[in-house]
Amino acid sequence: MSIAATPTRALPAPPPLDLSRAALFADLDGTLAPIEATPDAVKPDGDRRRLLQALLRALGGRLAVISGRGLADLDRVLEKRVVAVAAVHGLVRRRADGEVLATAPPAKVEQAAERFRTFALGDPHLLVEDKGSAVALHYRQATSLEGACTALADLLGAELGLVIQKGDMVVELKAPGPDKGAAVRAFMAEAPFAGYTPVYLGDDLTDEPAFRVAQALGGFGALVGSRRPTAALFGLPDVHATRLWLARAVERRA
Repeated sequence: MSIAATPTRALPAPPPLDLSRAALFADLDGTLAPIEATPDAVKPDGDRRRLLQALLRALGGRLAVISGRGLADLDRVLEKRVVAVAAVHGLVRRRADGEVLATAPPAKVEQAAERFRTFALGDPHLLVEDKGSAVALHYRQATSLEGACTALADLLGAELGLVIQKGDMVVELKAPGPDKGAAVRAFMAEAPFAGYTPVYLGDDLTDEPAFRVAQALGGFGALVGSRRPTAALFGLPDVHATRLWLARAVERRA
């Protein structure tokens, strides 16, 4: 399978998911949960919880959530139902056996956080989210400031030697280290994922490395949401369609 980015066009729907052979990886926001105005507005959800529990049973535990959120925040939203998670875009990873591996946050991340907080004082609609190993500046409620936010992040990234992550109405600075693709590769080398076919679902630019890794390891990626150039081979229109596709796989497995 090619891992080159496809142009901006409608992607075909993914094939039916074979839970007997798959190792499933999914982003949270925009993939398993709708995008909300602020990260805290995403709450635990009974339907999502039941779907994840059914998937974990059908997959024999071969399910990991890979997100830009911090580990504690992921556990809040997912109600600690999923053990295998990668947080902060892969800088923090909890294996399926519960062991947590983390990249130590450099002092320069806190310097960036202070600069973001000072900038955000100029508009109450800006939100700074400190994740320890990374800091995000959300402008979803202040879209007119997108240019200023990204310019500040570019400046600080160059000045402090931090990695810039641009997402959906958010720009982030993080410590150098693993990305979501590296997280998929690491999970695939461990039980219970090793030997199965990786399938990655995500919606954001930060998911692109994971699409490439899943496909390089013989699986595929599916982009959730709007059209854009992507390495994913397949597409799903939104969160509802994604959860329906997963639920149908569970029904076939039952």
